[in-house]
Amino acid sequence: MKIEFAPLNIPLRRRLQTAAVLQWIFSFLGLAQCCLAAFVLLALSDWWTLALLYAGWLWLDWDTPVSGGRRCQWVRTWRLWDFFRDYFPLRLVKTVDLDPEKNYIFGFHPHGVLVAGFGNFCTEATGFSRLFPGLRPHLLMLPFWFRVPLFRDYIMCGGLVSSSKSSLSHLISRPQGGNVAVIAVGGQKSLDARPGALKLQVLHRKGFIKLALKHGAQLVPVFSFGENELFDQMQNPSGSPLRRLQDRLQSLMGIAMPLFHARGVFQYSFGLMPYRKPVHTVVGKPISVAQTPSPTSEDIEALHRAYLQRLTQLFEEHKLEYGLQQHQHLTFT
Repeated sequence: MKIEFAPLNIPLRRRLQTAAVLQWIFSFLGLAQCCLAAFVLLALSDWWTLALLYAGWLWLDWDTPVSGGRRCQWVRTWRLWDFFRDYFPLRLVKTVDLDPEKNYIFGFHPHGVLVAGFGNFCTEATGFSRLFPGLRPHLLMLPFWFRVPLFRDYIMCGGLVSSSKSSLSHLISRPQGGNVAVIAVGGQKSLDARPGALKLQVLHRKGFIKLALKHGAQLVPVFSFGENELFDQMQNPSGSPLRRLQDRLQSLMGIAMPLFHARGVFQYSFGLMPYRKPVHTVVGKPISVAQTPSPTSEDIEALHRAYLQRLTQLFEEHKLEYGLQQHQHLTFT
């Protein structure tokens, strides 16, 4: 295979963009393991008292990820995230104003491989607070990651919280309103996230629908055009040995493990860096939800259908603007 190397005269600005995205890749793939190793080494060193003190803090702080988290505005406004945004580039598109006195559930689609659209909600690089004044976004992440020492504190700084039922309920039951819970629906579909993929695993994802009814949170479909264009994956059709292994690992560990690839840091032929493809995250119109403390299955089904219709409408209205063809449509599984 011929390797296409990056030219030496690339501007510093683009190098900084690459470095910003490289740290994002590392944060997803290696930072948690490094934080855990650092904690273990600290516990085994002469500084073990610091590890003991942190363990005590961890015990006292254990419920914070399910109680709204602990965001840090300083981290959210790092200059680093501006370079991250400009690498693709990443854009947040508002279609309507949202009432800051209400709580919202943003259904984020598609999941993609690594959810590059996180930059819209865990940083201020794309201007979330400016576009939606009075609203505080929280991206929900698997509870597993909030059990890793040190790593949990870092990810909470950006506004990430646990994706448990109690965490979502806490966010959308805030009496004053102003909370936005962002859910990347259908995490298993990251195993199918590749350029051109338009299948969404949402037909049986109704837990967030039920909680929206129970707490009267407004439902907002969000589609991130370009999310699936950032990485290629090894071929893993349903029934293949690789897919069976991936499904097995997911059932055991609770997380999908896609084997993805794209470009490298100093060459464009292979690596784990995403392609430089534009990503436009479009926030649709909210679905008004009347609070129903004990929703029936009929209530859930009706709201779920309305949500899928609104999501389809959002996609159809914007697909031509963001590079798709008229014949391309969403498929729900």
